[in-house]
This record gives sequence, C-alpha cells and structure tokens, in this order.
Amino acid sequence: MNAVNPVTVAQRQFISGNEAVAQAARDAGCRVAAAYPGTPSTEILEYVANYPELYSEWSINEKVSLEVAIGASMSGSRALCAMKHVGLNVASDALMTQTLIGAVGGLVIIVADDVGLSSSQNEQDSRYWGRFAHLPVLEPSDAQDAYDMTRAAFDISEQFEVPVIVRLTTRICHVKGVVEAREATEAPQVGGFQKDPARFVMVPGNARHRIPMMMERDNVLRDFAEQTELNRIDPGSNTSMGVITSGAAYFHVREAFPDIPVFKLGFSHPAPVERIREFAASVDQLVVVEEVEPLLETELKAAGITLQGKELLPKVGELTPSVLRPKLAGMLGEALQDAELIPTTEVFPRPPTMCVACPHLGIYYCLSHLRNTIISGDIGCYTLGAGHPWNALDTCISMGASLSTAVGLDKGRAPGDEKKSVIAVIGDSTFLHMGMQGLLDITYNQANVTVLLLDNRAVGMTGGQDAPSSGLNLHGEETSQVDFRKLCEALGVKSERITEVNPYELPTLFKALRTETKIAEPSVIITNQPCVLTERYSKLPPMTVEADKCTGCSNCLDVGCPAILVERRETVVKPNGREKELSFVKIDTAACTGCDLCTNTCAPDAIVPALNVNAINAVEVK
Repeated sequence: MNAVNPVTVAQRQFISGNEAVAQAARDAGCRVAAAYPGTPSTEILEYVANYPELYSEWSINEKVSLEVAIGASMSGSRALCAMKHVGLNVASDALMTQTLIGAVGGLVIIVADDVGLSSSQNEQDSRYWGRFAHLPVLEPSDAQDAYDMTRAAFDISEQFEVPVIVRLTTRICHVKGVVEAREATEAPQVGGFQKDPARFVMVPGNARHRIPMMMERDNVLRDFAEQTELNRIDPGSNTSMGVITSGAAYFHVREAFPDIPVFKLGFSHPAPVERIREFAASVDQLVVVEEVEPLLETELKAAGITLQGKELLPKVGELTPSVLRPKLAGMLGEALQDAELIPTTEVFPRPPTMCVACPHLGIYYCLSHLRNTIISGDIGCYTLGAGHPWNALDTCISMGASLSTAVGLDKGRAPGDEKKSVIAVIGDSTFLHMGMQGLLDITYNQANVTVLLLDNRAVGMTGGQDAPSSGLNLHGEETSQVDFRKLCEALGVKSERITEVNPYELPTLFKALRTETKIAEPSVIITNQPCVLTERYSKLPPMTVEADKCTGCSNCLDVGCPAILVERRETVVKPNGREKELSFVKIDTAACTGCDLCTNTCAPDAIVPALNVNAINAVEVK
C-alpha cells in the first residue's frame, strides 16, 4: 500500500480520467469507496486503493457496492461507488429506492459507459438513470473535468441531499490529460448514524411521503442547472450553426468545427432548458451532439426548441471528428476537402483470443469435441469460447445468465432437443457476482444441467483483480477464501455430482464431461488452475515441435493456443479422392509456458520439451 501523496495547490499531473476520479474522491474527503471490476471503470478503485486514509473494497457485485456506499452515506460519511454501465442495471434495485431516501454524507455514483462497445455486451446510455431515478447527472469531457466534477458531485450531493451520477465514457476513463489538482478539503465532520425511520425505512407508508419531496427536489435542481458554472457557452465567430453537447463529444465538436458557438453541458440533467432556449436564438441552426441516445434532443424538442440531432448523426458509436465533419459540414456551407475523404485500408483482422496456456483452452477444446450439446455461456474471458477454433458457446447475455438460461433451455426443450446435453459455463467471480442464484434455481427445480465452474481465482477479463475465490482482498491482504465444493453442496448439488479437475489434463476433463452430461440431474465440474497472468501461475519449461515428426494433422491448432503458429500449409489428395489441407506448425518458445495441453493432442508425439533454449520467458532447461 502506498503512502499518502500530499496535494499542493495547482499540482499538474498527466493522468487518466479514472485516476482523476480517484484523486478527486480523496481530495474531497471521501471516506468509503466500493466497486466491482468492469471495463472501463476498473482502475478507479485500483487507484483509490493507494490511499490508506480511505476505506476501499472490491464488492461482490455492483448492487452490493452501491449499498456499501449508501450505508456510509447514511452514517454521514462521503462515499463513492464505481461501475461500468451494465453494472448500474444490477445496482438499480437499491438506486430506485435510495433516490427517495436521498443522501446524508455525499453519495457519488460513478458509471462508465462503453460507447463503441470496446468491451461490453451492449451500448446502453446511463443518462437514462438520471431521468428514471430523478438524480442529477454530471458529464466530464476529459480528465480535468473528471477531477473537478467528481469533487463538485460530493458538494452537490450534500447541498441537495441527493445521490449524484457522474457519467464517464471509455474515452474519458482511459485517455490521459493534464490535470491540476486543488487543495484537498477537510473531510466533513461525521456525526454518526442518526435514527430516522420515516426516511430510512422505505415501507409504503414512508415512501409515499418521500415522493413529493423528490419531485420538489427536481424543481430545485432545474433551477440549479440554469445557474451552475458546470454548464457554459463557448462563443464562436460563425453563428450559422450552434451545437449543444456533453462528455467526450465536446472536444470532438471543438476539433471538427473550431469557429462555431458550443453549449457545453457539464451538469446535463436536469437540462438548463431556458439557457439553451436563449442559446438557440443566437444561432441560425441548432444541433444536439450526444452519445448515444437522443435523450436531450427529445427533451428539448418537447420544450418547443427547434433543432436537429439523430436525423443527421449516428445512434451508435463515438461521434468523433471523422464522423461529425461529413455529417455537419454542409450546414456551414463548407465543402469537404479531398484530404478529409482519404479512403481507409482494411486492417488485417486480429480477433481476440485467449492467452497462451490459459486454463480455459482445454475446456473449450473438450467442449468443441462433444456432440449434441447446448452450451450456455457467461461474461468473462471464457466468452471467447464462442470464437474460432472452438465455436463452443451458444448463448451469452449477462452476468450469471448462463445458469438460469440453462434452466430454460432444459425445461423448454423443443422436439429434437430431448437428447441434447445442456451445459452452463461460468467463471468463479461471475458465479459469485450473480451466478449462485442460478445454481440454486437449477437444484431447486431439478434441471438437467451440467455446470462448468471455471475457477481461475481472479477476475481475469478486467486485469486479474482478486475476488473472494482468491483469498485476497483489494489490498492484497489475506482474507476468507470461498470453497466452491462446499458452496455448491450448500446450494443443493449432491456431493457425488461435484467433480474437481485440472483443466490441463484433457483425458480426465473429457471423461468428466462425458460422465456428468449423461446423468439426468444437476452436476458441477470445477476446474482449479489459476489465471496465467497472475502470480499464482507457475511456468514450466517450454515446448517445441520436432519438424520431421509433424504430420500436419493440425490437431494441436484446435487447442487455440496463440503460441502455436502455422509454418506452412500443404494440400494433399487422400486415397478416396478428397483433398485435405495439412498445417505444419511450430511453437513460439518465448511465449510457451509448458502447460502441456498441445502434447495431449499430438498423436505422432512431435511436441517435446525445448532443450538448450536461451533467453526464453520461462524456466530454462539445459
């Protein structure tokens, strides 16, 4: 754990939006921060963990993280929780009630939207939650904004006794910029939890009285939106078009059209409708540039303001200058220059794949060789099993959905599916996040489902963060470690139907799958090897291919390991007249970690330990 870094006035740093949020939380006197890892917001809590004066934790899921922050706020402490956009779906149960309760200590909810779907299953717009939950929404445009607005969010939360949403996007989270930190404020004096059942106990009778207060708070926040300096107008010399925008799109607009007036919304909900109406009167044409849904556009049109928006601009993806210029330049009477229309060349495709020696490789190798299966997948590195060469995943919806979807696949079998085995694949952290309920549903309703619980003791897809399966907390300190066998038994799986296997032992793994899928009752197969990118993984001497023994059968390629490379291909004609393509391979010994998966697939025993290999990233054997 790092020591506290003192902040001086106007200290300049080159940091990401995520780190700026973490520093702002510390400098604002935040006392409690909680999150669940999720790209693009993961690093916020990892940076917060460097501040020992601030309690921080990886929570079991986003709902829990919000509830932890709520409890701290009720105690009078400033609190923050962070999550990616789909995480707020999970937390929404608590969110929709907490809006009636409000905030005591400043309560800030950081939600990071994945505009462009760089690492998510959808592109939902979290600004909707501000409307739905009657909460103010702040939208930073860069790292400096992320710092300033996070600090402002705590003040606004306490001023109006309301949780505040700070909506980031992937670009804001990850792009670095110069940030000037300000003097840290003293943490507000915490008076402790004050009993107030009429406010804190949300039974119908109490909630009914809080709703008018929430509505009145909306009116007060609308007035604030008209006055706050978080919303500002950048003047421009060319008033033939004006733009209203927020978030990362603000800088894209400024780059694309540097001479036009721009209304920058930092406090985007409630919108400052009257200030926007005045702005609209100062320009010939008004355009709303927003990522991604036409929320503001719809509201302003309903207020009688003439403007254009999504009839001109895409409803998906980032609105970068290369998108904005072709769509809007004509409104300024500008012709696009040839330099702006240079055609792009196709980039050689590089689809995502699993890591060298990933323990999931053997699992999908075996699944791809099973017949008559329906495989329900989940969110994590193992979602890549849907791709080449395995093609061994049939569904993927949301965190924990593999198990509950599998119940429906079993109970809703159509004619022709009666003999198919239903398999659910889920990772350890996802299982603990939202999968336990699905397993309980499987056992409670006696669904014929085999669950593959892939325990690599890390939240692998977001960078190998620790989870309750690892026995370590956010700070690397030892804590209780989940025993998945006991947990599955507690959730109703018979002891004899729980199998633990080493996923690198392909014959054992394949036998376990064949056995459990043939038994018509709930079963669980737990794999037990760590993520190769964590310190728990131990590398072995690398392997190599003896070229004179390789027959080109390509069985090893079915493992999907990136360290196995095709050296040459050859087409031969079999005795039956059919053509067969042979793929002769080699192994990148600098990448190979000696997991031994490929040797299990090599009939001619052409894959052997590499001897006398120098300067390799593994244990050297001489």
